Amino acid sequence: MLRGNHPARVDDKGRLKIPNGFRSLVESQYGAELFVTSVTGEYVRLYPMAVWLEIERRLAEVPSTNPSKTRFLDRVNFFGQTVSMDRQGRVVLPQMLRESAAMAGEVSVLGLQNHLAVWNLKRLQERLFKKEPFTDEDGKVLSEFGI
Repeated sequence: MLRGNHPARVDDKGRLKIPNGFRSLVESQYGAELFVTSVTGEYVRLYPMAVWLEIERRLAEVPSTNPSKTRFLDRVNFFGQTVSMDRQGRVVLPQMLRESAAMAGEVSVLGLQNHLAVWNLKRLQERLFKKEPFTDEDGKVLSEFGI
């Protein structure tokens, strides 16, 4: 299970060094191949390939005429690329996605159970504390699931 927040950096060549806590878990459970993408271009999603293949399997069950499926696939493929971690645990983020998500310098790598989210630190802080605060309604919805 991928959880928590680890600070990291994206270097001048667009490489993200996946933090060791996440790297060892991803490599041992899934291997070094990842699908890097985004739906909004606001942040990066890193999926272990086995997790992404399961998403694709589920998508295959959705009719090809479904407009939500089309919009999702258009976006994840526009930003997406298959990458492999090098020996040092680095992955190259696609240039278009780096620019869109402001991936340079300090970033936050969040564990989201079965994949990683990589955020520009300032964007993430703005989202968490200003744009999308956790509300009482969020707590109420989650309590229905026993959380």
